[in-house]
Amino acid sequence: MKRILLIFMLGLFANASFSQTTDSIPQLDPKTKLALNIQDQAAYQLAMRYNDPQLAKGALYRLIVRNPENLRFQELLGTLYFELGQATSAALVSLDILEVNDRNIGALEIAAYSLEQVGALDRALPHYERLYLLTGDNFSLYKSGFLQYSLKRYEEALNSVNMLVKNAKPDEKIGFPVSDTETQEISIKAAALNLKGMIYMDQGSNSEAKTAFEEAIELDPSFELAKENLKKTQ
Repeated sequence: MKRILLIFMLGLFANASFSQTTDSIPQLDPKTKLALNIQDQAAYQLAMRYNDPQLAKGALYRLIVRNPENLRFQELLGTLYFELGQATSAALVSLDILEVNDRNIGALEIAAYSLEQVGALDRALPHYERLYLLTGDNFSLYKSGFLQYSLKRYEEALNSVNMLVKNAKPDEKIGFPVSDTETQEISIKAAALNLKGMIYMDQGSNSEAKTAFEEAIELDPSFELAKENLKKTQ
């Protein structure tokens, strides 16, 4: 349902820009605008201090409408929506920011994670890929590979995995759930090898899959998911 809602909203606003919604708002004189901005920034800070996200969002909306050229207020709103678990709203705010600045790392991160959360994997993937290109962050590369695998884009996924296996640093970790309350920290290289095995297994190449899972376990002997996957190749 969330994915349907997001796609509907993205389509609805695809040809509308934020600037168009503010064009008809009367312009304030600089002194009045400054005074109102100071008031709303103080209200936002106080609302955050007192854990009142609704009032904080209201102050940010007023600041955004009054200052459409200042992306900082939209960034704060997107972050607030994301922290509240409102993934659809977080994604929409971040996509608006990216329309203005497609190199905004914070907006790229929130857009990628939020779109993934609502199941829009094909829309999340380009943001993870761009994050990796801009930052060289191996976690973004892993997420790119995983989404490529999930979308059955196996050749692209293998390319991502092979890059990750080559470039992963020994101290880089990624969490895997082992129960409802526990997470297992695994080296990102072992995670990449496990993903490589999953790709091969999906393609029916059990021999290559087995080798990849065994290599993952050799790197991280406690890697439960890789052990479970290895059993499937027997």
